[in-house]
Amino acid sequence: MRRNQLPDGRHFAITWSIPDEFGGMTDALLRRSAAFLRVGGVEVDVLTFDARPDTPEVELALRRRGDLPTGVRITNLYDWLRTHQLPGGSLRLEPDEFTPLTEADATETRRRGELVTSRSRLGANGETLQTDHYRADGSLLLSDRSDVRRRGVSGGRSIVLCDGEGRPVRSWRRRWSLYRAWLDALTRGEPSFMIVDSKSIARFMLTYRRANVITAHVVHASHRSAASDDHPIRRSRRDVLTQVSDFDVVAVLSDRQRTDLQRIVGRQHHLVTIPNVRPRPEPGAREARSGLRRDPARGIVLAALTRRKRVSHAIAAVQAADARTSAHLHLVVYGDGESRPALERRIADPTVVELHGFEPDARRHLLDASFLLLTSHSEGFPLVLVEAMAAGCLPIAYDVPYGPADLIRDGRNGFLVPAGDVDTLADAIVRLQRMPPRRVARMRASAVRSARRFDEQRVTRIWARELRRGAARRELRRTGRFGAARSVAARLPLPRPVRSIGVDIVHGVNRVLRVLRRAG
Repeated sequence: MRRNQLPDGRHFAITWSIPDEFGGMTDALLRRSAAFLRVGGVEVDVLTFDARPDTPEVELALRRRGDLPTGVRITNLYDWLRTHQLPGGSLRLEPDEFTPLTEADATETRRRGELVTSRSRLGANGETLQTDHYRADGSLLLSDRSDVRRRGVSGGRSIVLCDGEGRPVRSWRRRWSLYRAWLDALTRGEPSFMIVDSKSIARFMLTYRRANVITAHVVHASHRSAASDDHPIRRSRRDVLTQVSDFDVVAVLSDRQRTDLQRIVGRQHHLVTIPNVRPRPEPGAREARSGLRRDPARGIVLAALTRRKRVSHAIAAVQAADARTSAHLHLVVYGDGESRPALERRIADPTVVELHGFEPDARRHLLDASFLLLTSHSEGFPLVLVEAMAAGCLPIAYDVPYGPADLIRDGRNGFLVPAGDVDTLADAIVRLQRMPPRRVARMRASAVRSARRFDEQRVTRIWARELRRGAARRELRRTGRFGAARSVAARLPLPRPVRSIGVDIVHGVNRVLRVLRRAG
């Protein structure tokens, strides 16, 4: 068996949606899925649960851009229901629960071209009280109503699936019950591996436990809450990360985050470090790394224009550095978001700072830029740093949790700056401009070497190992050996850390015995 060969079974990536202007999490999901196909030899279904009407068009656009190879598919819940039967289940309806919308009832209508995909009825405060979904032929597919107890007031749920004639055939009281039925239909009882990327759907996936399904959750961002909060884990992640044992594998992107999280939730055998996959080399990468195409005064930012990304610091630092060096600096910011109007007001000279807006393949500009600025409040593991280093573009980053300090060796393959220190950020930009070209070239070469740790082969090999371990732990729990191992180790008259090692030893012995028995 090859070390990077993924375990046999069906493989899924779970997320809520594929946004039009997606960021690092979705990008990492797509790259990992493509690596699973190219290196691990398995096809991957990316499952989405949102009701956007144009998922097929999104999939086609990703294929044309080269982000979605043949063998990686995007499968949306509602699109799947439009063309597939959902077997089993029951129909239980109280009087007046099934009330399909007429065109006059609808407040909002969604379309795919000329086809109506759904209609919604909103409440007095703009909340959605009912959404009816339709097939391509116009027949009613699903009626989802959330004002069952009293019409016009949120309370109670009725989700009704209809046949091709629009007649009710199956119903649920909770949306998560529909989700479980869909996943059961997709896996068909076969061995399956589901990697959950989106925190929006992770809470549901905590509840999806099937003997044939191994679930893994990837924590893409920092788990830390603000210092003023009464709990160390931020509220949006608290429900999931305080119940990490309900997943078979929980992956964070850096060793520092894993250590920090273990201080809060305790030592967990299934809490592991698995980095994101770095980009494959772009055409012309070798030429760009040699410096033939690179403008030494050109900087770049790849980030959503949100408060968390703190792009205002990058703008301020470049403008300050430009006033202190003879090189005419030029920073291009690729990204969009709600902070754009405020950022535009901070630009004193448009020839120094340019807000370009969102560009799907903006990473290709890393081959032309001299340095990349990362000024976020926090990160899980900034893939953009690996992308920059792989392209020979030197990162200048705030030392925030987590990621920059795991990648950057200050002055050797980039620059690490105290978080929030705009003056020192400007100093680092000036320092780079004044360095001898030969030293800068050595730094770029070192950055490229550092990024090789995150290639497809290595990361896929780690995933293959951890998914197999997750399956082995599930088997140990199922057969009771996991509890027996813990019980034996707990009775050993040894210090607690040594007892923990004892658990690992007993687990290892059990795994060896099982392999020997299977080998005959």
